[in-house]
Amino acid sequence: MEIVYKKPSVFSETQPNNFCPGCMHSSAWKVIGEVLDEMELTEKCAWVAGVGCVANANRCIQLDQFGVPHGRACAAASAFKRCNPETFLLTYQGDGDLAAIGLGETISAANRGDNFTVIFINNGIYGMTGGQMAPTTLLGAKTTTTPFGRNREEHGNPIHMCELINTLQAPSYIARVTTADVPNVRKAKEAVRDAFQHQLDGKGFSFVEFISNCPTNWGLTPKESLDFIKEQMLPEYPLGEFRNR
Repeated sequence: MEIVYKKPSVFSETQPNNFCPGCMHSSAWKVIGEVLDEMELTEKCAWVAGVGCVANANRCIQLDQFGVPHGRACAAASAFKRCNPETFLLTYQGDGDLAAIGLGETISAANRGDNFTVIFINNGIYGMTGGQMAPTTLLGAKTTTTPFGRNREEHGNPIHMCELINTLQAPSYIARVTTADVPNVRKAKEAVRDAFQHQLDGKGFSFVEFISNCPTNWGLTPKESLDFIKEQMLPEYPLGEFRNR
């Protein structure tokens, strides 16, 4: 019988993922894994694991990987890529890791145009540590550290990473996607493919932001969390390609 669909080879055959039910980390990795297989990059790829929920993937993803302290993924990736330019390299980071404690490392790597790919999962909250406000938390959103809702005067505005990185000259590819529905899964896959190709072509820093969910800390069912993305997250974080050189 002809096989028309199978699980991407990056996923372990024996170890299930550790993400909460309905969490879109799984769908983001499915997209990444499919593109790696289709571009024949799986055996050439290594990834840097951010700290937080993103690091749960190290138990189920069969790629060479290394973990680093909170926020230091882009700094470590910059060093690794310079020492191993032949390795296809990506970082996989959440909003707390990349946009809070790791903001300096992220911007510095982007500003240098270092030749690796960043996958940024933005669910607007700190997931693993209990649901605190993240740099990307929406105004008015209640979290464990903003029980009355995030307000502009006290907490500032949500940070927009694609727009911020787009102010720099060196990055070669910048896009924001989601896997909240099938048409957007296809677009996400196209963006990841383009980002990977930029790295293969030696064009420099490529960045793909996934607007994701956190049903557990949002206090929603998985289905409700998808509606929240479409109704609340996407108006704040519009999807699209910001740069493609």
